[in-house]
Amino acid sequence: MSTQRFPLPDVGEGLTEAEIVEWKVAVGDTVAVNDVIVEIETAKSLVELPSPFAGTVVALLAEEGTTVDVGTAIIEVGSADASAPDPAPGAPADEAASVGSTNGAGSGSVLVGYGTGDAAAGSRRRRRRTEAPEGPAPTTPPVPAPAPAATPAPAPAKSPGIAKPMMSVPAAADTAGAAPTGTTPAGRIRVLAKPPVRKLAKDLGVDLASVQPTGPGGIVTREDVVARAEAAEPKTLATYPDDDQPWLASGSVTNDGRETRVPVKSVRKRTAEAMVTSAFTAPHVTVFRTVDVTRTMKLVEKLKADRDFADVRVTPLLIAAKAALLAIKRHPEINASWDDEAREIVYKHYVNLGIAAATPRGLVVPNVKDAHRHELLPLARALGELTATARAGRTSPADMSGGTFTITNVGVFGIDTGTPILNPGEAAILAFGAIRQQPWVHKGKIKPRWVTQLALSFDHRLVDGELGSRFLSDVARVLEDPAHGLVWG
Repeated sequence: MSTQRFPLPDVGEGLTEAEIVEWKVAVGDTVAVNDVIVEIETAKSLVELPSPFAGTVVALLAEEGTTVDVGTAIIEVGSADASAPDPAPGAPADEAASVGSTNGAGSGSVLVGYGTGDAAAGSRRRRRRTEAPEGPAPTTPPVPAPAPAATPAPAPAKSPGIAKPMMSVPAAADTAGAAPTGTTPAGRIRVLAKPPVRKLAKDLGVDLASVQPTGPGGIVTREDVVARAEAAEPKTLATYPDDDQPWLASGSVTNDGRETRVPVKSVRKRTAEAMVTSAFTAPHVTVFRTVDVTRTMKLVEKLKADRDFADVRVTPLLIAAKAALLAIKRHPEINASWDDEAREIVYKHYVNLGIAAATPRGLVVPNVKDAHRHELLPLARALGELTATARAGRTSPADMSGGTFTITNVGVFGIDTGTPILNPGEAAILAFGAIRQQPWVHKGKIKPRWVTQLALSFDHRLVDGELGSRFLSDVARVLEDPAHGLVWG
C-alpha cells in the first residue's frame, strides 16, 4: 500500500494556522476524492476540508482542539498500489512493524509511537524505577531494627512552617510525655494537635493532615483549623461556567474554581491582532450626529407590508446601509485605503459593504461584494444571507476579505453610540445606535419622535474633518427623509 499525506492548506488569504475542530473520518474509513474529512477553524471562519485523495485513512496526524500550522500534514491516506514494494522484505514481522510506526505508514494495528522498540524502551524505564534513587548518602546511620525492615513509605513533601517534630521518626525515638508522632500502622502521618482541636476539626470536616500548623513545635492550633475550614468553603462567584457560556468550553478552571483561563486563538486572536494594528496604525477621529429617523421607521413598516419584501427581513439597518452607499457615491474619497509600503492612497471604484456581526465565536465582519450595484430588495436579501451565515459560523474566508466600508449596528444591543475602531485596510466605519422614542422639536413643537445617534470613525490620514462631517451629514439626511435616495440614487 502506498500512502499520501495531506498538508493543511491556506484556505484564506495569507492564513498561517488553523484549529482542528472535528474529524469527519476515522482510521480505517474509506474516503473518495472531495469527501469532507475534517472541519477546521481559521482566524476567520469554520471551513470543511475535502479529501484530495481516495483510499483508506491510515492515520489522523492532528488531534481535535489543536492548532496546526499551514503546510503541516494532518491526515495520511493509503491506496492499493500493486507496484509498491512490500515493506522490509525478509525482515522479522516485529521489525517491520517498528519501521511502519516510525514513518507513520504502519499496518493499522501498530500506532505511531508503539512497537517492539518502544515497548523495550518502556520496559527499561520501568526497570530503572526500582533502582535506588540518586542523591547524597544519609548523614546519620540507620537505627537497627529488631525485625526485618519493611520498605518505608515515601516522606511527604516538606511544607513551609512545618517543624522537624512533624516528620516521622523511628518508634524507638518516641519521647515519653509528648503527643505521639510518626506513622500509624496504615502509613498515615499523625499530626500534633490537642484533643479539643481534633474534635473541632472533625466537627468542621477538616482533615488535620491538610492543615498547616503555626503552633510551637509544629502543633496545630484552633485558629489553624478554622482558617483551613474557611478556605475550603465555596465562595459566591459573580459568574458561573455553564452551558450558556460556550466561550468557557475550551478553557481550564483554576484550582480554587474562581477563574477560567481560555487560550487566545482563531477569531478572537485575529480580531485582537487586527484591532491593535488598526488602533495604533491609523489615527482615528470620530464625529457624531443625532438624527430624527421617524420617517425611516414609517418606511420600514411600509416595506414590511409590501409583498415584494415578504421573503426578506426589513430593518432600519437596511435603510442605514442604503444611506451609506448613497453617501459614498457622493463622497467617493472616503472609500479608500492607505498603502503604507507603496506610500500610496488607493481609491476604490466599488463598495464591498461590511456588516460587523457578533457571533458565539467572536466578532466577524463579512461584506456584501459590489454592494453599490444592489437596489434595496437585493441588498436586503444579501444582508440577510450574510448575517445568518455569519452567526452560524459558516462564513467563507472570501466573504471576510476585501471590505471597503463597514457598518456596526451597536443599537441592536440597546447602545446609543460608540467610537468604533476601523476595520484594517478601510478608511471609515459607521456606528448605528439604538432607535428610541424621545421628545423632539418638530416644526416648532415638542413631539415624540424616533431618534438615533450615528458615529463615524475615520482614518485622518485619508479623510479630513470636513469630508468626514459631510459624509455623516448625508447619511443622516437620508435617514431623516428617505426621499433623498430618489434624488441621489
